[in-house]
Amino acid sequence: MKLLVLVALSLASCASVSPAGVPVTGQWGGQHIGLTLDSTGGRIEYDCAAGTIGPVIPAAGGAFVADGTHTPEHGGPVREGEVLPSYTARFTGSVAGDRMTLSGRIETGVELGPFTLRRGAEPGIFRCL
Repeated sequence: MKLLVLVALSLASCASVSPAGVPVTGQWGGQHIGLTLDSTGGRIEYDCAAGTIGPVIPAAGGAFVADGTHTPEHGGPVREGEVLPSYTARFTGSVAGDRMTLSGRIETGVELGPFTLRRGAEPGIFRCL
């Protein structure tokens, strides 16, 4: 009976992942990061920063590469008319079941992550003060 339950759970976790070539979607959260994805890409929120990411389309082994942007934020309110800098970024990672790893590199050479995310988890983000 326990074996049957384990097999069912394993199949359920595999079914929650987009097959190779199909965009990953949904809400993903982890320590210091939150990610919202639809078939066209999504939005990333970090501690004191935010960004965008193109479609996350895994290859057969679950690995993906997606281009996007990274916008550092600062403490205090954003002033009216203030334009925050935005940098191009390349994100890499992998998806397996309801888990994702995500790293990024912005055009300035700064590395982001690695982050570990789980589908449906609340993000643990600390806002700038």
